Amino acid sequence: MAEIQSIKNRFGIIGNSPALNYAIQVAIQVASTDLSVLIMGESGSGKESFSQIIHSLSSRKHNPFIAVNCGAIPEGTIDSELFGHEKGSFTGAVDSRKGYFETVNGGTIFLDEIGEMPVGTQARLLRVLETGEFIRVGSSKVQKTDVRVIAATNKDLFNATQTGKFREDLYYRLSTVPIRVPPLRDRKEDIILLFRKFVVDFAERYKTTPVQLDDEAKNMLINYNWPGNVRELKNIAEQLSVLSKDQLITAVDLHKFMPEKNMNRLPILSPAHHHANSEFNNEREILYKLFFDMKKDVTELKKMFLEILKNPALATTAANYTAESLQRDHALNGAEFIVSAMSVTPQTSVMPVNTQVSAQPVILPQTEKIQEHEEVEESLNIMDKEKELIIKALKKHRGKRKDASSDLGISERTLYRKLKEYDINE
Repeated sequence: MAEIQSIKNRFGIIGNSPALNYAIQVAIQVASTDLSVLIMGESGSGKESFSQIIHSLSSRKHNPFIAVNCGAIPEGTIDSELFGHEKGSFTGAVDSRKGYFETVNGGTIFLDEIGEMPVGTQARLLRVLETGEFIRVGSSKVQKTDVRVIAATNKDLFNATQTGKFREDLYYRLSTVPIRVPPLRDRKEDIILLFRKFVVDFAERYKTTPVQLDDEAKNMLINYNWPGNVRELKNIAEQLSVLSKDQLITAVDLHKFMPEKNMNRLPILSPAHHHANSEFNNEREILYKLFFDMKKDVTELKKMFLEILKNPALATTAANYTAESLQRDHALNGAEFIVSAMSVTPQTSVMPVNTQVSAQPVILPQTEKIQEHEEVEESLNIMDKEKELIIKALKKHRGKRKDASSDLGISERTLYRKLKEYDINE
């Protein structure tokens, strides 16, 4: 632990979470070798710090170190940047140029965002890793280099290999030793420590008093999702240091600085701060609406059949039935759906309401003769009901999505996705 703490102090790493300590321990152990390392972690989680730890503890520490962002170099020039080119090899190549693998010979090259590297360049990189050989663009001369490669990515490279976006052989060659940098949301015990570090650094730089958080504000920071990780936390800390009018930050004050689109996991401050317009809430509300509508329909049916049972003047013909043939499953919070499945004569149609069957039969008058009996069971499938509501809303508003989505209580984007999902032609 003393060695890990020494590394943290040296590279300015704040935190004591087990996942972070384990990642640092792996970096320390692999540093003394020349093995390729793949650092995996979300954007803003501090992957580059681990590449510097590995280089500084290796036998190459006195040789060059260079960090290259593969996503920031255009596809047409990345080969030239990495491997160099000869004069006249392409338009604008007015002179020969050494690439990074040639200038960093004997040192370490850190390839950040390796998942953005073009497939053609991946083949060249694989040759460097396997044989230490490369060829400049526009040349036929094979050159040698002794460079240790450390790569980093915020993508799932294994899935990329399955879709052909990343070479499988290169993936296994790079990930000889994988290091997983934990996202900030998995380091909840470190969030307040990091925040305090950032506001103190800011105060020292600009000769101000560091801001502080009350307990509710601390809980809000801890429960936030932090999609931007440590980088996002630093931005929030500096914004509060500059724009806050008070030294003590409350939850209400902090809420003003948090991005609205990523607030789903924050505690609710008050009804005024509760935002229920996310797609998840919209879809949940439409399902509730379907349930209530179906329950209302069943209640109306019960009332209608109860009136038939209570009115003896409707009895003209007899029909026999048993309670066992009438019982149905329970659904929608105990609401009992009972549908008659018995056969009846052409002059008779009977539908009881509950399982407590009266000893007297229920009979319809002869004046209302039913020429043909047809049993119809309405579908209670939620998807069918949802599709039906969407079609009705579109017809009601003559195909205007904005008005239809407003009537349904969902966003226009959600409505568009539902149209695709249910194959609804407007």
